[in-house]
Amino acid sequence: MSAAESPAATDYVFRIRGVTKDYRMGDVTVQALRGIDLELMPGKFVVLLGPSGSGKSTLLNILGGLDSPTSGTVFYRDQNLTLATEAERTWYRRRHVGFVFQFYNLIPSLTAKENVALVTEIVASRMAPEEALTLVGLRERMNHFPSQLSGGEQQRVAIARAISKQPDVLLCDEPTGALDVHTGITVLEVIERINRELGTTTIVITHNAMISAIADRVISMSDGHIAEQHDNTQKIPVSELQW
Repeated sequence: MSAAESPAATDYVFRIRGVTKDYRMGDVTVQALRGIDLELMPGKFVVLLGPSGSGKSTLLNILGGLDSPTSGTVFYRDQNLTLATEAERTWYRRRHVGFVFQFYNLIPSLTAKENVALVTEIVASRMAPEEALTLVGLRERMNHFPSQLSGGEQQRVAIARAISKQPDVLLCDEPTGALDVHTGITVLEVIERINRELGTTTIVITHNAMISAIADRVISMSDGHIAEQHDNTQKIPVSELQW
């Protein structure tokens, strides 16, 4: 690609330069990230692959504004998150980012619809809970409580909750980690559909290399470094995944 064809800085959804993250554990300093350089384009489905302890979740938390790096810079479009105040990071998370975690974090005393509505009440640009639950295939289950839903259904409620504020970025940390293969594939189909139909930049953390076949870009991490990254020229449908 020539310089003239290269994307402008503002074309990237994330630009990361020299990011490190250190944690103090008593007298020991743990280096979770060791100089990460990365650019991500909007609307892509990205899989962040690597074993436990490789730095995947730390990087995801920094991208989501839940944590800040020890050194380096992180830009979300033209906003320097590294210089943001806590209030600015809170606004960034509320306006631009949806989170999906391995464990669903639903409120047991609220129905699926009410769990989703909790998020829509605090944002200006929002999707009706009914619409979000329809997108994840749960319109007929919206008045059920979490205890009346399967694990996969609860995870789909969590996805509906994340997308109901119409975020630009969806960050998923091991979203299938607590699910069996069949249910995990159903959940991944929902996440892929959100990416494809809404154009939401989607980053999925996993230690399962098989899942990388459905991504636009695969970023492999090891010991706090990006070990390798590549684009999939031919993605496979989620329904064809096997693990």
